Amino acid sequence: MADELRAYLLYSVGVSGGHFGAGLGVVELSVALHHIFHTPHDRLVWDVGHQAYPHKILTGRRETMLSIRQHGGLAAFPRRAESEYDTFGVGHSSTSISAALGMALAAKAQGDKRRVCAIIGDGALTAGMAFEALAHAGHVDANLLVILNDNEMSISENVGGMATYLARVLSSKPYLKMREEGKSAVASARRIGTCPAHRRAYERHGEPRHAV
Repeated sequence: MADELRAYLLYSVGVSGGHFGAGLGVVELSVALHHIFHTPHDRLVWDVGHQAYPHKILTGRRETMLSIRQHGGLAAFPRRAESEYDTFGVGHSSTSISAALGMALAAKAQGDKRRVCAIIGDGALTAGMAFEALAHAGHVDANLLVILNDNEMSISENVGGMATYLARVLSSKPYLKMREEGKSAVASARRIGTCPAHRRAYERHGEPRHAV
């Protein structure tokens, strides 16, 4: 499924234009989240939205992905009016944790067992709103999961204490060892063979009008 999703993401963005780097980095994560969480009852809150293209494809909008950035087409970001799976209308970065925390606290007040997850990038995490939300989340008892997508895809170089701390963590020996062991485990479990997803996508839809 991840290979098929990745292939169609490349094809659709090649046709319509838009952002595909962040989306390619969360293909497996998007599949896993929609498998583990009972969406749309459980809430997935994507920060910014560039990484939400796989989420859109997985939630019933595959056939309309080519209309992104066209008049009357899909929004390039999560949009509540577009799908019940888009839980928060994103227009600016660093808002996902605050929004998700509000949803989690509302669910708690209503006695709802709903789970809430915010997915935020390393660039967005450096903003003050994200820090405020993390501080608030640590003070209250809410069923909230925050996933850091540290893909080093910020517009400019990240600075500050958090960026420095994450750099130390990602370059530490325990993390590097765990990462390599994880890669080995995934490689051993992966079915051997070449996935023809890219070929099928292009045979089905033709060549994209724009180079990727």
